[in-house]
Amino acid sequence: MASSQNSQRRETFSSRFGFLMLSAACAIGLGNVWRFPFITGKYGGGIFVLVYLLFLLAVLPVMIMEFAMGRASASSMARCFHRLEPEGSSWHRFSWYSLIGCYALMMFYTTVSGWMLAYCFSMFQGELADLSAGAIGQFFGELLRDEKRQIFYMSVCTLICFGINALGLRRGVERIINIMMTGLFLMLFVLVLRVLFLPGAGEGLAYFLLPDWQRFFAAGPFEICNAAMSQAFFTLGIGIGCMTTIGSYYAKEKSLTGEALWVALLDTVVAVMAGLLIFPACFAFGVNPDSGPGLVFITLPNVFNSMPNGSLWGALFFLFMTFASFSTVIAVFETIISHTQDVSGLSRPKAAMLHCGLLWLLSLPCALGWSYFANLHPLGGDSTILDLEDFLVSSNLLPLGALLFTLFCSLRCGWGWDNFITEVNQGSGLKLPNWFRGYLRWVLPILLLFVFAAGYLERFA
Repeated sequence: MASSQNSQRRETFSSRFGFLMLSAACAIGLGNVWRFPFITGKYGGGIFVLVYLLFLLAVLPVMIMEFAMGRASASSMARCFHRLEPEGSSWHRFSWYSLIGCYALMMFYTTVSGWMLAYCFSMFQGELADLSAGAIGQFFGELLRDEKRQIFYMSVCTLICFGINALGLRRGVERIINIMMTGLFLMLFVLVLRVLFLPGAGEGLAYFLLPDWQRFFAAGPFEICNAAMSQAFFTLGIGIGCMTTIGSYYAKEKSLTGEALWVALLDTVVAVMAGLLIFPACFAFGVNPDSGPGLVFITLPNVFNSMPNGSLWGALFFLFMTFASFSTVIAVFETIISHTQDVSGLSRPKAAMLHCGLLWLLSLPCALGWSYFANLHPLGGDSTILDLEDFLVSSNLLPLGALLFTLFCSLRCGWGWDNFITEVNQGSGLKLPNWFRGYLRWVLPILLLFVFAAGYLERFA
């Protein structure tokens, strides 16, 4: 009864812009900056971007399905299966999946977001100015091993973001996300303009955007497809029910296919602009572009130190990264809080307080992964707790969750194609054609299984 009353008074977005910005905030994250530019350069520049865009369109239906299930049920994943499944079926047994997936993601994402905040303050204070390349690497290593700073910045991230969620959908989440995302795009635009006028930037621009068939064919088709498919899949933030929650707040005035395309476009624009920032800057100062944390926390600070007013530009970059990571955290926290409200009817502030404390405790192992747990290597080699948690989310929960949504929306024993397509095409805008049914039922599941298998091959083969 509590959950039914809760659904009747469910908040909705004040505008379409708020819906698009929160959806984009969930999709735009660290992978846009520290993975997409690197793999694009590695696998052939402009020709790889085309392959990536094809795979992005291939997995975009998963986002459409999440939006549709949320909007049709007016609920997060906690109750959407209960309300949409045929009578007597057991799909509701997967209702817990979203909460587990969001917790697993945030157990390490809050720590990494804390690094962004720490570097933002350090850049503003000029702590990294005039440091050599080796000294910057040492600075990052010391940050990782400093358990007090790790816990402090992880705690600040958790408290700020849950505090925003506690204010409400419109008054807190939508309003703050609109500010963050607008600021993110403006800062990225200013940074790109700055580096494009650096001497030697053109060489980096050519490396990133011009097709290089030698690099493309040297990698081989499997490696190219794996890299493009993985990036396209994980960058959209699909598979753990976040887009379901966002869809549950959206009105029926617009059809969902066009909205999903807008989110994918915004996500791709940020990824491409990140490449326009990173490669011209690295080539201008003779720095080899890396991938992962090394790119953001070691390579790019070296680049900014080589620029006039480098501390200012570096601080602006890490403010942009803080906005990108915090906006993702807020979007995922909203899914966690919505899940609890739909199940228990608990008020938003109480749900935020409950999960803030619990998630803080569960985030401690990752935050302490380079100090108290430095000798723990769960995946062998020099792997850390962060690597394990990232692997569980990226290579397991996301692709399997996407497969769950696909089967539920395409099979007769689930919600079924007819109900799905009716919900998707409600409102004005681009319509999903009926011939797409065969793709959802036969092709997309194979692609998702490929992502799942490739994750294990990449990690262990």
